[in-house]
Amino acid sequence: MKKLTTAMATLAAPALLAVSAAPALAAHEDETVELMTTFTELNDSGGSGEAWAKVTGNEVWIKVEVQGLLEGAPHAQHIHLGGAGECPDPDMEGSGFEGAIRTTDAIDSYGAVRVSLTGNDADTSEAGALDVANFPSDGTYTYERTFEVPDDIAQSLHDGQGVVVVHGVDHNGSGEYDGEQMSDLDDSLPSEATDPALCGAFEMGQMSAPGGGVETGGGSTSGMENSGMIAGGALLLAAGAGAFALNQRRRTDS
Repeated sequence: MKKLTTAMATLAAPALLAVSAAPALAAHEDETVELMTTFTELNDSGGSGEAWAKVTGNEVWIKVEVQGLLEGAPHAQHIHLGGAGECPDPDMEGSGFEGAIRTTDAIDSYGAVRVSLTGNDADTSEAGALDVANFPSDGTYTYERTFEVPDDIAQSLHDGQGVVVVHGVDHNGSGEYDGEQMSDLDDSLPSEATDPALCGAFEMGQMSAPGGGVETGGGSTSGMENSGMIAGGALLLAAGAGAFALNQRRRTDS
């Protein structure tokens, strides 16, 4: 557990630095944009779904509907920014189990974690990527929440950017996160816990989300109560690694 905690803290640090270093951009205070995406299945996860967002100034309302993922296991979900603004090709040969795409394999496509789609009034910043207890742990769920984001993130969303990624794949069909392939983020953890399961790049468009309403407050998500400590730690690593890997790559390229 000490190793896990230390690794989590290390991976989260670059994300926190990104927040403090973010430039203060003027948000579109009086403008509203509507975004939507249909998820692409990654790693034969068996999942599907859609996401919708409505952004007014710095306020973001988002709804995520997911079906068919592993039941009873945490599924971290985030908005990524800073990559190519796209999802990886599902047929991409990854470095994981039998060519599975692991989290860092597709960092150039979807970029770093900038928003953590937590519930129950939990932190939605990069720092919230470590809050596994507030990610969904059902295979089928609906998530909806309204929250504020910093200026630079609001600006990016107003520009139609952002990629939603949901993690957690049961490669071997065992019904839990296990297997011999270990995570690319921490070799003490199953790769299944951190591999991306669904990905959707936001597109500008007229929103027609089921239920249609734009709610306020701390949000709601079904199935958070089964999040386990170890599996949760794996998902947190996945979230933090997005920012970590991207920062490392930028340093290498500079």
